[in-house]
Amino acid sequence: MVSQDLLEILRCPACVSGPTRKEGEDPGRLELVRGEWLVCQEPDCGRKYPIIDDIPRMLIEIGDKYVNTPVEELGKPEE
Repeated sequence: MVSQDLLEILRCPACVSGPTRKEGEDPGRLELVRGEWLVCQEPDCGRKYPIIDDIPRMLIEIGDKYVNTPVEELGKPEE
């Protein structure tokens, strides 16, 4: 399980860096879903990052894979 302290500091890497950086004081906040996914809360992002073996997989390329997958359709993360 990902600790609450870690969840407080993790942010969507696409929303906090480079040309895709979002405006505002604290962009890219993530919500823990079913203890297995971190879902970006930016309205126009949609990236979802799996947690596998208690390790959040926070690569933009991984988040991109799930942009069009609704949260309710996310399954068990696979390696």
